[in-house]
Amino acid sequence: MPKSSPLQGKLVTLIGGSGFIGSHVAQDLLERGARVRIAAREPEKAFKLKPLANLGQLQFVRCNAMDERSIAQCVDGSDAVVYLIGTFERNQQQLQADSAGHAAKCAAETGATGFVYISAIGADPEAETGYYRTKGDGERQVLAAFPEATIIRPSVVFGEESGLIPMFADMVRFMPVMPVFGADSKFQVVWVDDVAAGVTSALEGPAKHGGKVFEAAGPEQLTMMEIHEMIADAQQRRRYFFPMPDPIAGIFAAVPMSPINPDQLAMLKSGSTAGKGAKQLGALGVEPKPLSLFLDRWMVRYRKQGRFGEARMTPRSDA
Repeated sequence: MPKSSPLQGKLVTLIGGSGFIGSHVAQDLLERGARVRIAAREPEKAFKLKPLANLGQLQFVRCNAMDERSIAQCVDGSDAVVYLIGTFERNQQQLQADSAGHAAKCAAETGATGFVYISAIGADPEAETGYYRTKGDGERQVLAAFPEATIIRPSVVFGEESGLIPMFADMVRFMPVMPVFGADSKFQVVWVDDVAAGVTSALEGPAKHGGKVFEAAGPEQLTMMEIHEMIADAQQRRRYFFPMPDPIAGIFAAVPMSPINPDQLAMLKSGSTAGKGAKQLGALGVEPKPLSLFLDRWMVRYRKQGRFGEARMTPRSDA
């Protein structure tokens, strides 16, 4: 544990902290000696963090982000707050913008010294897609209520246990022929632990990083087709990928119960790379790691013989 961390002994509330990014932020904070309050609709989803905390270091509270009083109660007494909620479902304006602004207002009124809002590359109050538009409005409301807040905009976030990698890995394992949405769009996918490190760095230096926007992007630009091909290679499987034509993709996204909605399709087609001249993770002291560093190890369990297979140099399987 970094004993010199300014966060040691401080109470940091993670609104939406039971999710993918939130659980990694919590781990980073615990290692720095911070006290962590997980505020979420289902905080029990973060109980897996209990073994990582010392006695009294970790709290769990139920938070209804649609209720201003619930948010105020969760924020009360916090030294810093991180707002992590994101959704592709209903109530985007409330969950990604209005409630974020209210959380920032409560944090400012109760004396918190730091606030981090997790946005997204592409966030813009004038964007056509609801996700980007409400994330952009969330940034606006947060900074209006807490001018020294830090905005972190991740690209597509990857990790071993959640995000796009396990989802695509399962599809690659079972589908010999597979369509790829947004095949030629470029992404700077970013490791979840690098995003978490950026958050804790911002919280450790609010005077230095407050009031600024950082784009959390990986070190390499990859097309969605290249990401699929890398996953297949790491699984040692021969697969045929083809770009999904835009008209068919649009119809597919509009069908009820489709695994992808029109907003997600538009985001895939637009890609997600850091803007020219944007402050990135390096400005927060974080050197992002490439996807290629992890795939070979992560894909072992997806190979034909799994962890009990032959040596890594075995030719790829057609299965």
